[in-house]
Amino acid sequence: MLTDDGVPVEAVYEPCTAGFGASAGARAEPAADTPVIVVAHGFTGSVDRPAVRRAARVFSQRAAVITFSFRGHGRSGGRSTVGDREVLDLAAAVAWARTLGHRRVVTVGFSMGGSVVLRHGALYTDGSEARDAAVRVPVRERRTGEHSGAHVGAHADVVVAVSAPARWYYRGTAPMRRLHWVVTRPSGRLVGRYGFRTRIATEDWDPVPLSPVAAVPLIAPAPLLLVHGDRDPYFPLDHPRMLADAAGEGGAE
Repeated sequence: MLTDDGVPVEAVYEPCTAGFGASAGARAEPAADTPVIVVAHGFTGSVDRPAVRRAARVFSQRAAVITFSFRGHGRSGGRSTVGDREVLDLAAAVAWARTLGHRRVVTVGFSMGGSVVLRHGALYTDGSEARDAAVRVPVRERRTGEHSGAHVGAHADVVVAVSAPARWYYRGTAPMRRLHWVVTRPSGRLVGRYGFRTRIATEDWDPVPLSPVAAVPLIAPAPLLLVHGDRDPYFPLDHPRMLADAAGEGGAE
């Protein structure tokens, strides 16, 4: 795949395995009738990480699955911006899913990927809402929003965020302090590159992208599911609670 800002992104498509092994006369369900799940991995992940492959195998029992490596990860080009420009990678994957014939696209993001699916859900909406784009997209996101029409059908029909942060720059846990060291220090970026196969951009965010908690109210009317365990080592429970509160009554499950 190629993103709207020209970054090549590796991606893998897996058809739904439901009904695999059925009788020879059985007809396969058309792609248009089969939902597709687009998986957005966490920081230092990639399509070939064991956790990503396990998730893909489970999801493929109910839907087709697209996995991809965010920029700077795996065999994708570019450098990681730790959740900023990655929204363009996800948009390319969703648009690709629709070119394969799928009408229903579910985005499922984990950790950093969770923050990306939330922002993507706010910035990329169904074409029927395009007239509201100028109102929906904050000024500081216009550099991303200006790409939102380039990939037709880049919106998600359902958004699922797993273990997502609610706000940026969180350093309240030891794992997050280590992550900030990896991202912000030259020696940390070397560890990221050679230890985790993750190439990290050296530039600071400018402007700072829309935070997950600010993105959540803009996702409706697409359904939103928030999943978070009480033993998450990175983000404690105040993060999902903030996201749920931002969604409002009936705005998220």
